[in-house]
Amino acid sequence: MEITDDTVRALVSEQFPRWADLPVTPVPEQGHDNRTFRLGDELSVRLPSGDGYVAAVAKEDTHLPLIARHVGTTVPVPVASGEPGAGYPHPWSVREWIPGTTPDHDDDLDRLALARELGTFLRELRSVPTEGAPWAGWHSFHRGNHPSAWGHSFQETLRELGDSVDTDACRSVWADAMCTAWAGDPVWFHGDVAPGNLLTRDGRLAAVIDFGTCGVGDPACDLVIAWTFFTPAERAVFRDAVALPDDTWARARGWAIWKALITLGNPDSPLHPQQVQAYEELMAEHRG
Repeated sequence: MEITDDTVRALVSEQFPRWADLPVTPVPEQGHDNRTFRLGDELSVRLPSGDGYVAAVAKEDTHLPLIARHVGTTVPVPVASGEPGAGYPHPWSVREWIPGTTPDHDDDLDRLALARELGTFLRELRSVPTEGAPWAGWHSFHRGNHPSAWGHSFQETLRELGDSVDTDACRSVWADAMCTAWAGDPVWFHGDVAPGNLLTRDGRLAAVIDFGTCGVGDPACDLVIAWTFFTPAERAVFRDAVALPDDTWARARGWAIWKALITLGNPDSPLHPQQVQAYEELMAEHRG
């Protein structure tokens, strides 16, 4: 869906006239699920890019204030909730603007500190009360469920890739994931912990954003960044900070190999470089 500056100006003027005179500018790097625009100096506007991402608006607007009270890292705080209008068919939201850059574009990034601080954030996230929280399911694209939810996709993708990947090693990583399950109470997960959903300032973690796939369930899905972004030394720091048992890491490898495989077959994907890294890191771990 094409969402322009003019669309945002019309929506804001129509529904929140107190902000009608503020300038509207698109953020330089847009995500896939949503389009984000800066509104003046202190606000941002976030709009789902298609039908499949609409449910995230109410979910985030409802639960982010609670999450913000229980974690030490900044998360987006909703300021107002918008309705369809001005030719745009979905609900949308206004948030506080959070300054920063993504870690993959931060020349001053302290990578070990990021690994430790992100692990600490995820540990704190698991402590947020879950009463009334959304259970993992289609709204989270099955993040928070067992990775076997994508078992058919894994098998089909592995068959399609054929000899271009180490089929036996991939199956072994997947099999290890299939032999474990989350035995604790459901806990909060973010659902898409990736460099594009982290903000840093002065080389340190400043915020975690985009909770559109969040929910409660198994936190294994939140560990995939261990292979898509971190080196082995950084991964060890992250693992210590996040404080989850070995079986959770086995399922995390399952999530990571599935995502890597479905992306390897699409070299035009913007995620392709980080998923190539994930595949190579997983294979090195497996052989080691």
